[in-house]
Amino acid sequence: MKEHEEIKDRYARIAGTLDERGRRAVAASEALALGWGGITAVSRATGLSRTVIQMGIKELKGIIPSAAPGHIRRPGGGRKKTLETDPSVRSDLEQLVEPVTRGDPESPLRWTCKSVRKLAAALRARGHQVSHQWVAEALRELGYSLQGNRKTREGSDHPDRDEQFAHINTTADAFLAAGDPVISVDTKKKELVGDFKNGGREWRPQGEPEEVRVHDFAIPELGRVNPYGVYDLAQNRGWVNVGIDHDTAAFAVESIRRWWQGAGQVRFPEAQRLLITADGGGSNGSRVRLWKWELQRLADETGLQISVCHFPPGTSKWNKIEHRLFSFISQNWRGKPLLSYAVILSLIAATTTETGLTVESYLDTNTYPAGVKVSDADLATIRLQRDAFHGEWNYTISPHTTSMDVLIC
Repeated sequence: MKEHEEIKDRYARIAGTLDERGRRAVAASEALALGWGGITAVSRATGLSRTVIQMGIKELKGIIPSAAPGHIRRPGGGRKKTLETDPSVRSDLEQLVEPVTRGDPESPLRWTCKSVRKLAAALRARGHQVSHQWVAEALRELGYSLQGNRKTREGSDHPDRDEQFAHINTTADAFLAAGDPVISVDTKKKELVGDFKNGGREWRPQGEPEEVRVHDFAIPELGRVNPYGVYDLAQNRGWVNVGIDHDTAAFAVESIRRWWQGAGQVRFPEAQRLLITADGGGSNGSRVRLWKWELQRLADETGLQISVCHFPPGTSKWNKIEHRLFSFISQNWRGKPLLSYAVILSLIAATTTETGLTVESYLDTNTYPAGVKVSDADLATIRLQRDAFHGEWNYTISPHTTSMDVLIC
């Protein structure tokens, strides 16, 4: 890459002062200096065709006579570019490489890998006399390049997405200003326990990578873990409850309960209310009845008025726990097999950042059966007050044991 840029830079500095013959000679000289592959490299760096550079090399070597003094080309030299002699080839080429959503449904390449050889064959089928080398050069001239997929789409946007973001921010600011706890919660990706490959790399002696299993089949006695995280926005502290059973709403609320008992009530001894920001789906989803039922139990136990604000559908990456806690845990254990529960807990607890993040982690060996149902009668006993703005996303659950007014999230 560096060599390519140097050739391009040298050629650009002098190309404007040279005629066609001079540019051909300079490019040929650069190609000869590079040796094998030099013609292709110089062609890409200068924009001159391989044919022109090959001609220049032959002229330098005396294989063919160069133009007479005062002339740029030999008599009859110079061929018109294909894009000039065959104007329709450009539009046909661009049509073939257009994205599937805009391309011709009948295109022969709609469902195939669009390699330069297949593109050249498709163009020849349309009557254009081109090679795959010409296609590669033409695509570069037209501003195309080889690119991979990029994860950017979150799905369809809800019309009130921005308003919900503003609502969450305003509510969180009000709680923080009053000195009340605000937490962001979510379940991190499930992880296999054992000597399995973990993405990423770490420093080791050269040629001595850590050996792991070839296949990702769970070890029955170890299974998988569900790390449920609680991120304290005010304190910049994380709490991770590592479960070994199902990721249910009961497990999610138990994780919050353990955070409150182990850290929350110590940091916020005067708190009478708690704000939770959570994704709209999963074990803490806005439609999960068991989530609300378990939150009512937590409110009754702690005396806290629990307000919840869910993020709109398709916006989970904006949940602060994702980029303030989980991302750093993933960085900290990259390239390290998660051999045991103890290793997982240690790696999570060792996660820190320059901004002061600290994390506590604990193992949860309780069982959380899946498929627990909450009846309409049970649901009716929950002291739930929905907000006027998207009450399905924003609501407050008050304890039965207090007469304090309900505060809408």
